Amino acid sequence: MNLSLVINVKPQLENLVQTPIPTRHGEFILHYYSNTLDDKEHIALVKGDVAGQELVPVRIHSECFTGDVLGSRRCDCGEQLDMAMQLIEQAGRGVLIYLRQEGRGIGLLKKLQAYNLQDRGMDTVDANIHLGYQADEREYSIAALMLENLQVRSIELITNNPEKIDALTKLGISVVNRIPIEIVANVDNLGYLKTKAHKMAHILFQTKNEQDY
Repeated sequence: MNLSLVINVKPQLENLVQTPIPTRHGEFILHYYSNTLDDKEHIALVKGDVAGQELVPVRIHSECFTGDVLGSRRCDCGEQLDMAMQLIEQAGRGVLIYLRQEGRGIGLLKKLQAYNLQDRGMDTVDANIHLGYQADEREYSIAALMLENLQVRSIELITNNPEKIDALTKLGISVVNRIPIEIVANVDNLGYLKTKAHKMAHILFQTKNEQDY
């Protein structure tokens, strides 16, 4: 077998199921994808007609069980998920891609271990590195393929993370604008948010000074 040919094969995905999902933020069409890159269940929530459209609001949200499901206050993930769905509902169209890459790509077990290290004084970046990982191991090729499958021509990305814009642009996605999604900090996640701003270049604390929190 020619390994170079295997390595260079572009990942493929298939849109297996589409079904309406009524939510407290309005009704979306859920698209369930399979792919050849991993065995995870990535999905897209689609509002309105996005095929062939420009400037479509898009949120690429990485799974966070503790924040999205349990409502953990250690991060801003669950609130960002809710806000993104609200923004898309208000716009009348858009896509929320939900990628199964827990803990910035290190998985739930290692994320929980990183939480314990944070409780001993490390920040979220140092904890990941201490466990043998990069600060952020997320990857967005599946998201790019999903947008291609949905025939979205250009997007307004709902994010505070410039690296996500760069990653999608390198994958051929036309990111025209950025829509901020800043959540008001609380006592449990302020340190986490400051680390994202200072060490990961997230665009945060635009409406208030950090000392105001």
